[in-house]
Amino acid sequence: MIAEPIASRSSIQKENSVIDVTSSGSTNHNGNENRQKNVRGKRRAREVSENAKRRFSESRGGSPGRAERHHLKNGGIEAVTLFEVVTMGSSAIQAVVDDWIEAYHTDRDTALLDLISFFIQCSGCKGVVTAEMFQNKQDTEVMSKMVEELDEGSGLQYKKFLAFPWILTVTWPLDMDSGEYPLTMPGLYWKRFRSNFCEFVSVLVSQCQYSVIFDSHLMDTLISLLTELSDSRVRAFRHTCTLAATKLLSGLVGVVLNLSVSVDNSQRLYEVEKGKAPSKRAGLRLERIQAKITELQDKKCEIENMMDAIFKGVFLKRYRDVIPEIRAICVEELGIWMRLYSPVFLNDSYLKYLGWMLHDKQPDVRLKCVLGLQGLYGDTLLNSKLDLFTSRFKERMVSMTLDKDHEVAVQAMRLLMVISQSCDDILSTEDCKHMYQFVYSSHRPLAATAGEFLYTKLLSAPTVAEPRDGVSEIDRRRDLADARVRALLQFYRESKLHQHVVYLVDSLWDSAGALLKDWPSLTSLLLQDSSSSEPGLSSARESLVIEILLASVRQAAEGPPQPGRGTSKKVISARERKVQTDDCARLTEHFLVVLPDLLAKYSGDAEKVSCFLKIPQYFQVDIGNAACSEKHLKALLTQMAAAVEMHTDTGVLEAAARTYQALCLRGTRPWDSLASPARDQMIQRWVERLDTLLRDTLEEDGTFTADEVQTEEVLSILKRVTTFHNSQDLSRWGLYDTVSRLLCVEVQRGSLPPEATVQALQCVCYAVLWQLSTCGEGSLSREKALAQRNQLRSFCEKCHRCLSHSNPAVKEQAFLSLCDLLTAHSYQLQAWDHTAGTLVLYTPDPKLQRALLAFIMEHVFTGAELDSQSRASESDSTTNKLEDLHKRRNLLAAYCKLIVHSVLEMSMAAEVFKQYMKYYNDFGDIIKETLSRTRQMDKIESARTLVLCLQQLFLRLKQEQDSGNTCSSGVQTFSSIKELARRFSLTFGWDQVKSRESLAMIHRDGIEFVFQGLVQKTERHSPPYVSYLTILSEFSSKLLRPDKKTVYSYLQRYAGEHTVNNRDESWLPLVYYRASLLATADGEDAISFISSDTFKQPSLTNRSRSPSIKQPPSDGEVQSGAWLPFRSPDMKSPPLPASAEAKGKKAGKSSTSQEGEEAELQVSAVTPEGQLNGANDDVDVDTVDVDL
Repeated sequence: MIAEPIASRSSIQKENSVIDVTSSGSTNHNGNENRQKNVRGKRRAREVSENAKRRFSESRGGSPGRAERHHLKNGGIEAVTLFEVVTMGSSAIQAVVDDWIEAYHTDRDTALLDLISFFIQCSGCKGVVTAEMFQNKQDTEVMSKMVEELDEGSGLQYKKFLAFPWILTVTWPLDMDSGEYPLTMPGLYWKRFRSNFCEFVSVLVSQCQYSVIFDSHLMDTLISLLTELSDSRVRAFRHTCTLAATKLLSGLVGVVLNLSVSVDNSQRLYEVEKGKAPSKRAGLRLERIQAKITELQDKKCEIENMMDAIFKGVFLKRYRDVIPEIRAICVEELGIWMRLYSPVFLNDSYLKYLGWMLHDKQPDVRLKCVLGLQGLYGDTLLNSKLDLFTSRFKERMVSMTLDKDHEVAVQAMRLLMVISQSCDDILSTEDCKHMYQFVYSSHRPLAATAGEFLYTKLLSAPTVAEPRDGVSEIDRRRDLADARVRALLQFYRESKLHQHVVYLVDSLWDSAGALLKDWPSLTSLLLQDSSSSEPGLSSARESLVIEILLASVRQAAEGPPQPGRGTSKKVISARERKVQTDDCARLTEHFLVVLPDLLAKYSGDAEKVSCFLKIPQYFQVDIGNAACSEKHLKALLTQMAAAVEMHTDTGVLEAAARTYQALCLRGTRPWDSLASPARDQMIQRWVERLDTLLRDTLEEDGTFTADEVQTEEVLSILKRVTTFHNSQDLSRWGLYDTVSRLLCVEVQRGSLPPEATVQALQCVCYAVLWQLSTCGEGSLSREKALAQRNQLRSFCEKCHRCLSHSNPAVKEQAFLSLCDLLTAHSYQLQAWDHTAGTLVLYTPDPKLQRALLAFIMEHVFTGAELDSQSRASESDSTTNKLEDLHKRRNLLAAYCKLIVHSVLEMSMAAEVFKQYMKYYNDFGDIIKETLSRTRQMDKIESARTLVLCLQQLFLRLKQEQDSGNTCSSGVQTFSSIKELARRFSLTFGWDQVKSRESLAMIHRDGIEFVFQGLVQKTERHSPPYVSYLTILSEFSSKLLRPDKKTVYSYLQRYAGEHTVNNRDESWLPLVYYRASLLATADGEDAISFISSDTFKQPSLTNRSRSPSIKQPPSDGEVQSGAWLPFRSPDMKSPPLPASAEAKGKKAGKSSTSQEGEEAELQVSAVTPEGQLNGANDDVDVDTVDVDL
């Protein structure tokens, strides 16, 4: 939009971009000569200026770093314009402003024109600025001449306005409003330019405040210039000059503040002098002081008039500007004016603008408003002037915590926190409750700010009873911590907003970290003796304290963010790493001592015990005193073993298994030397007891004869062994052989309890998985490979038998075990190294594959009565529905993994793809991802699967219709099949070249499916499957234009000429399909093509005008297959009647001279972006073969 900024005055003159100074009767040439006579001595010759311009041009077109290297003192190049000084850096601004003031005293007009040129250049304008002297103040027509118009003849825009004592005319190119200018250019270089520009305006006002600012010339001209340019239609002028005007007003605020200080000092001096005795009072001195006070007050009034002129001329017009950056500048500076000069600006007349802009549509503007209000409310001296504003806009400020922009919401929360700290009675209880709920927000900065507000409001200083005499300081701090914890528990219990304590702890971590890491106080609450005088905690509050304890330990050891509160893992600094390490050492030393007592006290509560058992997973195992840690570790291991023996709850067993795994890490002495033997002894006891029970309860004929007590003991041991086997390799205890005996009983006799069968399936599955995992670590002999394959086959057969079990839990576990094993085995095949030994190879038989598919169809796609809509009307609770849906999604995902990992044939996915539309809300994402993965594996085979899916649905619908029965709920309607085809076509994306072979195969198979076995006659009925062509037409839009013509030719060979012209209603699907191939090729849709020329047979010869596009193949070529150069072996030629064969022979003779060139399909050249260059028929195209 904006052309290149001007680098030097000399280069400006060479480029015919001059600043002409003319008086009434003088020429531009004389004006230029007058200007050159007053050039400062620091400016170099014209050649040096040309070098400066070339340097700046290079820096604008290249990297900003080159421009930065040419500093004011480097390379012998000296800046010759104010614009160059600002672009080079802030180090020379002070000196250059002093030089400009000196030049202003010498030649006021030339210096002012330099300043005018500076603002024009900072706007990025390359145009011409012409100044003519305005002498007749009585000229009433001058304001009517102030215009901004477009000269269409010259292609230039110009703005003519009054900047007393001149009438300035700025002329710039027409395209100035369509590009960038310095304030909007990206990069660090131009960001520094913005700050330097603002600093220049501030320094200019600061240096002029004692001299030329009151000469009634400089400020009048400058204010007139900025006011006029800020009202321009050109964004660059409006943006730049609005920023300059607001910074100018901010500088004037500083001047008026200095004048106010001088007035106050002089007034005090006057009072002191006046208070002296008459004999000592100097009348002349009093008069001088009074005269000075009057002079200062007059200057202050003059400055305030300037400020008022800028506010009315710039702010009132631009605070509602269409450009959000300009609105943000106005609002930001208004907040500064209110804070610095509150006697004038901090009143309701100005505050209303901040309140109005809180409703701005742009988040940047709202953010500037909120930040400005934070500065106002943070000053206690200004709070009394904000009462009316607070009452009027408090509701809006509270609602901004729900702002869609996260930064605005965070700062709005901080603003309300500042308001609450300044005045306690402003925010009501409902307002506070509204803000408390954000501690559970998914955006962590907002949640942390809400946590700080919660801590400040409720937890920082709760009411604590006065301590008794003689209580130590430690006890006082503990009492205070107890009171805060109880206040937190009360808040959590009363709020009932969320059930996840970890997010509450994460929100409070930054502000209340000391409280949450006060583990001695938290554990003392739990270990408090019931006989003590202090009231104890209820069971629910104890559970909450334990959850807070566990969450704080995890937060200290791992740190934020929590799942769902961070897009990426936070990079921890060295300081944070050290704090984290120190916290881990502290929690290890503390909990290693108190955790055995906590486990002993709450040993009967499984939920509390599971929380305590997770804490050792975060221990720092290399703490100092080994003897002390060994003593406490033994006590901890004893309590852990007792808890595992007492409970069979899944949560307790999983927590214990993972804790043993963490403590048994190799190289962590003395931890592993104590924990590993303890774990091994415990597992050895379980295995020996299980062997004894199986010997007692299993008869020789395979009957399970255990009583209720023995069955319960077997089940409890299986749960423990299975849970530990999930996280640790227990193969050395031979669990596969032991537990497989139970599965054999179930397979042969079916006498095993369902719960025991589920645990046995899990245990054996884990055993086989560990075997597959360890076999890839080293070389594997042939005997071991055969043994592992036999184990895998034997277990898969048992799972296959269990798929027909009467208990749903057994069937689901057998299915998941099969999927996990087959997926892991497939991964092992992909990662197998031929040097590692013999490969364990196993392929599921077709019967097992069909059984897996049948399970999915029965338990996942459970029919229309259980789809997402009808399930909403069931009486089950929402939790049960979500759990059921989650379980079904897991089952479907496990099955789709088998297809993606090539365990099952890709055609087995057809039944899943059929359900894409019917179960789109529940499983659409899984099915779509499976379709995408299969297409990445094999595009052609994936397309065949889609064809198989659509054809099977169509045949089933056709069968139902032919039988005369009403379609059952399991049969999809024709419109749903057509919609499914449309969804399938959308999955091919926009890259038609990448998927052209797949699409061509879909059309080829579809045409053959419709016309299979059809004998062409002059009079005949339509094929029975002709309506399938309507479904097939959904894929026509994805074909390239040459491919559409080729597919149409292939259709012609089957259908024949007279068939296309048949007006029978039964042939309408064919007409529609034909239209989809022809109309869309010319940019029309099929419906419009049918309505305009339904039965007209177009000539492809006339449509193909380009010699580079080959004509469609003749009948003989289709029969011989010469036009399909890469025909697959299983492709069949279309059956042709005798008449067609005769035509084919004739055409074949005439086509022999073409040497099979028609076999090549012409496709337009593809650009790197994937778009077709050959939009018309006259461009050359590349040749790409497509197999139909």
